[in-house]
Amino acid sequence: MTETLKIVIPMAGWGTRMRPHTWSKPKPLIGVAGKPSFDHLMDMFKTLPEPDNTEYVFIIGPFLGEQIPVYVKKHYPHVNAHYVVQEEMKGQSHTIWLARHLLSGPTIVVFSDTLLETSFSFLADEQSDGVAWVKQVPDPRRFGVAELNTEGGIKRLIEKPQSMENNLAVVGCYYFKQGENLVAAVDEQIKRGIQLKGEYFLADAINIMLEKGAKMRINSVDIWLDTGTIEATLDTNKYMLEHGRDNSKEADKRKGVTIVPPVFIHPSAKVDGSVIGPHVSISAECEVSGCVIRNSILDDGAAVTDSVLDGSFIGRHARVEGQPKTINIGDNSSIQL
Repeated sequence: MTETLKIVIPMAGWGTRMRPHTWSKPKPLIGVAGKPSFDHLMDMFKTLPEPDNTEYVFIIGPFLGEQIPVYVKKHYPHVNAHYVVQEEMKGQSHTIWLARHLLSGPTIVVFSDTLLETSFSFLADEQSDGVAWVKQVPDPRRFGVAELNTEGGIKRLIEKPQSMENNLAVVGCYYFKQGENLVAAVDEQIKRGIQLKGEYFLADAINIMLEKGAKMRINSVDIWLDTGTIEATLDTNKYMLEHGRDNSKEADKRKGVTIVPPVFIHPSAKVDGSVIGPHVSISAECEVSGCVIRNSILDDGAAVTDSVLDGSFIGRHARVEGQPKTINIGDNSSIQL
């Protein structure tokens, strides 16, 4: 692969399923396993065959989206980044249409709440017109699925199938050999008016490409993590702590703290007189005292005192004091019980 690879990451949605946290920040900046999910997403691309020959196209929203360029400039200063604002939420394909002037040559489209354990190294020699990442799921009816032809290639994508026999769920990551062909398909989709409830879905644009003879294949993954809801984010936090983000050995050196692995406690966090774990992430500058915390996330600067938390998500600089069992509180909030 010698042409510059474009990586398109739509992140303009309102993130309503992650409220109240998305009242004050875009969903990709919500913390999980000790750092924003945006960082975990960017870690996925370390396996690209030519990571320095890459341009990122971030589709951001009109509300809070301005936080993304600030974060990228601070934490990824060497990334070649472009930003496109999606003023109206008209769907996935609409984000591609807005960025059409930036898309030529090899292109990856990945949604911001999709975290995969996968390698992109095969793209160096990829010959097909496109690749869709898929995972086998027990019940495919709430996902889009890939229907295969007799040669094992993709015949079409089906959104929310009614039957159970095809369980190859598409997981929100796609590769296109020529981004121009995707743009042309989206343009035709919009002209045809192929939409659902006012939104243009990428699956319909891909089906147009397939109708016109594009050869696409699947790439299966075993691990597909999601940060689209509070429950899913806590599950992702649990998995990441069990697979590489655990720093229990360092955390166990703290005096007056009982650690039940796995946990992640940022070195700058202050924790005393507490039982932490399992499956707890405590981010930078947090303060925890007199607590029992399990299966929870504390985002940057949160302070929790004399509380028992389980299955909770505490936002940035939020304050909790008292005895709630499960709580979901956004940034800069305060609860005393």
